[in-house]
Amino acid sequence: MTDSTDARALELDRTHVFHSWSAQHSLSPIVVAGGLGTRVWDHSGRTYLDFSSQMVNVNIGHQHPAVVAAIQQQAAQLATIAPSTANLTRGEAAARIAAKAPDGFEKVFFTNGGADAVENAIRLARLHTGRDKVLSRYRSYHGNTGAAIAATGDWRRIPNEFARGHVHFFGPYLYRSEFWATTPEQETERALHHLERVVQAEGPSGIAAILLESLPGTAGILVQPPGYLAGVREICDRYGILLILDEVMSGFGRTGKWFAFEGHDMRPDLIAFAKGVNSGYVPVGGVIISDEIAATFDDRVFPGGLTYSGHPLAAASIVAALDAMESEGIIDNARRIGDEVLGPALAGLAERHPAIGEVRGEGVFWALELVADRDTREPLPAATIGALKQGLIAAGLLPFTAENRIHVVPPCVVTDTEVAEAIDIYDTVFGSLL
Repeated sequence: MTDSTDARALELDRTHVFHSWSAQHSLSPIVVAGGLGTRVWDHSGRTYLDFSSQMVNVNIGHQHPAVVAAIQQQAAQLATIAPSTANLTRGEAAARIAAKAPDGFEKVFFTNGGADAVENAIRLARLHTGRDKVLSRYRSYHGNTGAAIAATGDWRRIPNEFARGHVHFFGPYLYRSEFWATTPEQETERALHHLERVVQAEGPSGIAAILLESLPGTAGILVQPPGYLAGVREICDRYGILLILDEVMSGFGRTGKWFAFEGHDMRPDLIAFAKGVNSGYVPVGGVIISDEIAATFDDRVFPGGLTYSGHPLAAASIVAALDAMESEGIIDNARRIGDEVLGPALAGLAERHPAIGEVRGEGVFWALELVADRDTREPLPAATIGALKQGLIAAGLLPFTAENRIHVVPPCVVTDTEVAEAIDIYDTVFGSLL
């Protein structure tokens, strides 16, 4: 195909497609016609190295043959069925997800994506406890449905605050500490003190749950300091509050682990997931439910459901994706890449470019926080971030940008050579624009 095909795709998009989070007249999207592994291309053959993983969800890479084949085979056998039925593929998907969760999590409620996974986790917590309030962090993103967007801690919440019972608090972020901390230990201690005071001030007997991203993603890949998640768990236990962990972006390989909370010496009560569980090949999400909470609904109706809950095409993609991630060592690759290749390479990039104020992350989940001045930590202006984004795209790399940051989030299957290629592009574009 030719440039005219790309032009037709753009014409149809501009005429008929209404885009999310955007002023429609200012849009100029790239055209994507195909992909494989860590690369995508348009109809005329222009190729891009995808270091955005699209919406930080294509963990297994584009067009993994096992996942594509599983979807095709399921479509040929049974394309759709009501969630009230028993379906083998759905059951296999739920069993594989539960097997990756901690002991005592046997049930999975399937949703259409991450937002309604969070939505239903909140519903489960409120019904189980009989309480109403949900506490969540500023600097967070939980989705764009009623309760999920009200729980979100960034600007997108403000024009969408129609749900009740939501309270926000500050979490740890040492680079821009709200607590005048100078060490990770101080940040943890003071952030936990702040959270407990919010709990006390709001009235613990009315709080159903604390909702956290295990590793906040869109907010800046804010790696939790040692002891923080375990400390939140202790506060929840002290006051009889449930802990919901949002693993929508961080789960299923993104951090080099099945779940980002692993290694933090704690366990949640509910786990929301989506994105990486099948790399977005078919829309799906869900909630992994602790046995205690699931038992609440053994003889009591759960007042929630979705037409496409546990959709067989989505279930087939989950089975194939998780099996491939395990058999091909994809989780191990993400961990190794982060520890030995990508992390050190980004640290080297920061040494060469003073505008990189901080590098943070793990696995294939990293952020470069860009500043106008390292001493004052003044954020780099939005116009400069926009120019960097366009420069990277022109150089053949798809970036993920948010506020004054570039998130470096390739698929978990990324190779050493592809990381080196991306670092060369970052180096060149940063050198020409910063």
